[in-house]
Amino acid sequence: MRAAFRKPANMKHEASDREKTLGRLARGWKAWLGGGSAEGKRVTLEEAPVVSGPESCQLNGAAREFLLALARRSIRSAAANSPEAPPDEADLPPELAARRACFVTLTREGALRGCVGNLSADCSLVRAVWRNAAKAACNDPRFPPVAPEEVDRLRIEISVLTEPQVLRFESPEELIARLRPGRDGVVLRVGPKVATLLPQVWSQLPAPHDFLRCLSRKAGCGDLGWQAPEAVISVYQVEHFEEPAPRGG
Repeated sequence: MRAAFRKPANMKHEASDREKTLGRLARGWKAWLGGGSAEGKRVTLEEAPVVSGPESCQLNGAAREFLLALARRSIRSAAANSPEAPPDEADLPPELAARRACFVTLTREGALRGCVGNLSADCSLVRAVWRNAAKAACNDPRFPPVAPEEVDRLRIEISVLTEPQVLRFESPEELIARLRPGRDGVVLRVGPKVATLLPQVWSQLPAPHDFLRCLSRKAGCGDLGWQAPEAVISVYQVEHFEEPAPRGG
């Protein structure tokens, strides 16, 4: 099987142990991704399924390790202003070629350093991770771009989303009753304004009213935007996983 990544001639950084996982996975999908299911299967974007339920949102340890290594490679490339191509989707097993939405969250010493994602499954999971990792590092407007010397101090978390489902409710009280703290990510749309909070945010805002107020402010709708007559609320679930904490970070 041919290598899935093309390294530009001017790429000067040395690959970390985690990044070397990319090469091993590219050379041996069958061994790394669980038996023979990946061998000989090539999935195009048109053939790839869209994940719509939490039962489909399961990646094995090797796939998770690959995605974290992929995100780190993308971040390192973006921080060095040395663009690199993402994997060729023809080389991917089905679970990574499937169209999935995701968020990539960066922290440094426990503090948020960037978070960017997509809510619609418009590309393969690998391409979404690659794109969102680079954007989280260099295009989150809340933070300055990540510097090359900062990359090794970052911790990466990936959240893979199910397809958001519109939540039907007749009153604010019914909405509160239908939300599942700790499980549901929530999307708020009020006209052209849209924002989301991942399920992980419930650990910081366990009270539903506080969660929804924060979501409304994030969307630019004030504290009570979630109660607006034109508000549309959707929920989704995630599979999330992260790197070990960096040494000394």
